[in-house]
Formats: sequence, structure tokens, C-alpha cells
Amino acid sequence: MSARTVALLGSTGSIGTQALDVIGRNPDRFTVVALSAGGNVDLVARQAVDFDVPLVAVASGSVEDVRSAVGAYAVERGRTAYAPEIVVGDEAAVRAAGCGADVVLNGITGSIGLRPTLAALAAGSTLALANKESLIIGGDLVRSAAGPDQIVPVDSEHSAIAQSLRGGRAEEVRRLVITASGGPFRGRTREELAGVTPEQALAHPNFSMGRVITTNSATLVNKGLEVIEAHLLFDIPFDRIDVVVHPQQQIHSMVEFRDGSTIAQLGPPRMLVPIALGLSWPERLDDVDEPCDWSLTQSWDFAPLDDDAFPAVRLARRVGEAGGTFPAVYNAANEVAVDAFHEGRIGFVDIVRSVERVVDAHADAHTGSDVDASTVEGVLSADAWARGQAATELGI
Repeated sequence: MSARTVALLGSTGSIGTQALDVIGRNPDRFTVVALSAGGNVDLVARQAVDFDVPLVAVASGSVEDVRSAVGAYAVERGRTAYAPEIVVGDEAAVRAAGCGADVVLNGITGSIGLRPTLAALAAGSTLALANKESLIIGGDLVRSAAGPDQIVPVDSEHSAIAQSLRGGRAEEVRRLVITASGGPFRGRTREELAGVTPEQALAHPNFSMGRVITTNSATLVNKGLEVIEAHLLFDIPFDRIDVVVHPQQQIHSMVEFRDGSTIAQLGPPRMLVPIALGLSWPERLDDVDEPCDWSLTQSWDFAPLDDDAFPAVRLARRVGEAGGTFPAVYNAANEVAVDAFHEGRIGFVDIVRSVERVVDAHADAHTGSDVDASTVEGVLSADAWARGQAATELGI
């Protein structure tokens, strides 16, 4: 594999910092040409200096603050001549995404990742997609903007499916099987979930993630989003996408073929391999993570998903099949509800309940016709409507 240039969006988050770890261990394979961050100026300044990045994009703050932080760390590192281009503001991530890098890794969280996703595709870059929301809310808008094989999934489940699909042709696939840890409340009934606290919801058994994603993993909204993402990435109907609970998360997902064979991708419950593959696809890097130790006795469990206790996946199938801007409404309403939960305004089970009420209101408002989902403005208008509707539903 020849050396690749990389633009990294969300560089100070979990995906971004792990990506820089992979890149730092493979300096002959990758050169970072742009970093984008939300507002952690000190950390992005250190990253920029350490990787000699020519473009630094930050969503909040001021150019002067970023330049000062970069300059201070450059002096500390003996790099006084280092002077990157600095962009600050709402369009900073779009600028980084559209810089023309060989690979753009979109590790931004939330619907704000949509414009950067489209900018990367328009620039002809390979899009290593960890920002599932941009594909989910963008739907066919994103798919129509992407060339063949231009999007490489970074979610561990979808990376696993992409790897497993190498074992057969598309027409040989019977179904996709997405695995779920079940989150911290696996096995609880809906009644037992009523008293869940925000602190408990953030105690994921396997991964350390941000507040929204960790809470989504607890409600299984995240798994619902992944079902929609799998449909859009691999063009498999919703009735051929299953979710199975696998607490150990050693198997990241599976593909069942029409002859009865199932191919699974497995490894430690960490993100290093999916991130590395997002950067190097279709080739693999050496020694990215520790493989399973087959000399140890171990057992893995599987169980069906309890749709009564965790109705988020069932609701996601409904909005995914409706298409249009319904997935955007689902995602936006959930983000508002998650914030309300952590602010103590609603209970844990109220999160998905409120999302469903907003989806119902969207269906009623548009009498089945929906609004325009073929433009960024249409999608973001639905996103804004859903946030306002969710706030009204929650009395915020």
C-alpha cells in the first residue's frame, strides 16, 4: 500500500485519538494533512504539532486562541517554525473534509457530520465513516454522492460485515446478523428499567464512549441506528437484518449466506482494527491489536433481543422502512431526549417513548408524503423540526 494522506474529523474524541495512535505507529503509511475538532483547543494543538499537520480546523473559539495554543506547544517541542493554517467556525470541519486527502475519517458525533461527509465525497476522498448519523439522516442523498466503494464503514459491526462479505458474492447473502452487547441493563424488564440513573446508563460493560453514544448503547437506540446504517451501506432489506445479543462482544457481526454458511468477524471488543481498516482498506496493517488467545478456555453467549424492554430497534426498523427524513427525525429527537434524561427531566424509559411520539407526529404532519430528503436543507430542516417537536413533547 502506498502512503496515504489523511484528514481526521473529530480528532480529540475517542475515534480520533485512537486513529492517531494507529497512524503514529505507521508513519510510513499515513500523513495527516488536516485535523478537525469541536473545541478542545489544547489537545488539538498538541496533535497538530506532534503530527506536523498543515491545516487545523476548530468549530468553536477563535483563531487567536488556537494559534496561541499551537505556538505554545510548538515552542515546548522545539518546533518554533511550525505555523499551520487555522480555520475556526461552523464550517471548519467542512473545510477539513474537503481538503482533498486520500482518506477522510469522519469521527464526529451527531448530525453535524452530514456536511463534512458530503464535502469529503465531493472531493473524491475515500470516506472512512464512523459518523453513522450522517449516512442515516442523509440516506439516499449520501449514497447518491458516493462513488463505488468510496465509503468504508468504521463502526465495528459494519466493518465486521464488510470483512465477512469478502467470503461471498452479494447475490449469495441471505441475511446480516448484527451483534449487540445488550448494554449495562441486559436482561432487565421494562419495569426494572424505570429507575435507571444517568450514572448507571453511562456504565457500558465493554466500551468507553461519549455521553450520547454510551446512552444510546444502553437504550439500544445505537443498535437501531446500526440497523438503518447496515441497510444503507449494504443494500439489504430490513427483514433480512437481524440483531442478536452477544454480551462478550468478541464476534462483531456476521453474514449468513444462502447455502447455510455463516461467516463472522471476531476480535477484542475494541475499535483499533475497524479504525485501521478504515484508513488502509482494503489492505490490513500489521499488529493493530491483540488477537484472541485460543489457548484459554472461554465461552460466548447469544440471546434474542427483548423488543418489549428495548423497543428502540423495532422503532428504527419502522423509520428506516419509511425512509425520507424519518431517520433524521428519529436521530434528532433521540439526541434531545438523551440530554433531557441526563438533565434529570425524564426517566430512562421515557427516552425512546418520547422519540416514538415525535416520529408519530412527523407521520401525522406529513400524512405519509414526507418532506424533501434529497437536499441537505431538507434533511436539516427535518432535523430542526424534530428537535423542536421533542422539546415541546418534553416540556423543555
